[in-house]
Amino acid sequence: MLRIRLQRRGRKKRPIHHIVVADNRKPRDGRIIEDIGRFDNVTPKNQLDLDRERALHWLKQGAQPSDTVRSIFKNQGIMYEMHLHRLDKSDEEIEEALAEWRERREDKEEDVTTRKERQQALLEAEQKEYEKQLQKKAEEAAKEKAKQEALASDEDEESDEEEAKAEADEEADVAEEAEDETAEVDEETQEAEAAEQDAEEGSPETTETEESDETQEETAEEEVEEAASEAEEESDEEDTEKAEAQEEDSEEVEASDDEEEEEDTEEAEEESEAKTSTDMLAKEAIEHIENTPLEELEGFVTDDEDRVTVQRALDEKKENS
Repeated sequence: MLRIRLQRRGRKKRPIHHIVVADNRKPRDGRIIEDIGRFDNVTPKNQLDLDRERALHWLKQGAQPSDTVRSIFKNQGIMYEMHLHRLDKSDEEIEEALAEWRERREDKEEDVTTRKERQQALLEAEQKEYEKQLQKKAEEAAKEKAKQEALASDEDEESDEEEAKAEADEEADVAEEAEDETAEVDEETQEAEAAEQDAEEGSPETTETEESDETQEETAEEEVEEAASEAEEESDEEDTEKAEAQEEDSEEVEASDDEEEEEDTEEAEEESEAKTSTDMLAKEAIEHIENTPLEELEGFVTDDEDRVTVQRALDEKKENS
């Protein structure tokens, strides 16, 4: 039985198919009866060069087209014209019917996009979706950062309140000690005044009593001065200790900041080294695949990659290698 089918020609990775008439018992690249056209499906618009009259001739002779060739003949109106011949239509009726068919075909082709346009539309849609996901992740990260900053500020306020409370307690203790010392001095002064009054009233030993009272007063004044100086020294020591503690805290904060910067740098380097296709725009991922050797692309396209254009670029890279 005669068969109209495609026969592969051309070179490796750049095929051109011939539309041939051959015996169905012959192999694909075997002997043919007639070559009636060419079909190039690599070009965006599927370029076709077909001898329409010879195709109709072999169809009238009973040749059966393959599924692919039947689809090509149907798109060219050959099968429709063959149907009209089987209905015994006149040539004029066939021409009118074909003219109407061509008009409908042209109107339909205006709405049909090419493969390149579909690929570009798909790429743009994937890029918009990826940018939307990146924006969502950035917003979530900003919210988390603001939350952490709020918690840190609350902790700082609590620590400041505790420090202020501790300072107030220390000042109150110092004030109480000073009041106690003042009260003691007042009591000693009152006793001295009472002794003076007794001496004025006629005591025989007034001279000795006055001398002892003066000595006591001088001793009390010296004690007050010593207590005041000790209090000042204690306050100076406390201020010094606070300043040293603040310097140590600042040094610890600077060291922790340096450690955090080093950790951030190391994390950034690890992220740059372990970057995958899901971390890049579709266009960037495709360019990376095209410009990188195949052995270095292992693990670049992960199982989470759902963009068709990136998967297709990787498959083409594998085929061309």
